[in-house]
Amino acid sequence: MENNYSIDEILSAINDLQNKRKDKNKNIFKELPIKSDASNIPKNTLRLIEEAEKSKN
Repeated sequence: MENNYSIDEILSAINDLQNKRKDKNKNIFKELPIKSDASNIPKNTLRLIEEAEKSKN
């Protein structure tokens, strides 16, 4: 089975695929929650980080 497509149809299909990929990537980044796991950081280090953040503001 051989199909003949015009250049416009091919370019339109390529644009549709690229837009779907961009939308998919945006959704992936929105769905991934940022988890901060402080269980591996020593308490003294956490305290220093907190103090540094307070002094920034």
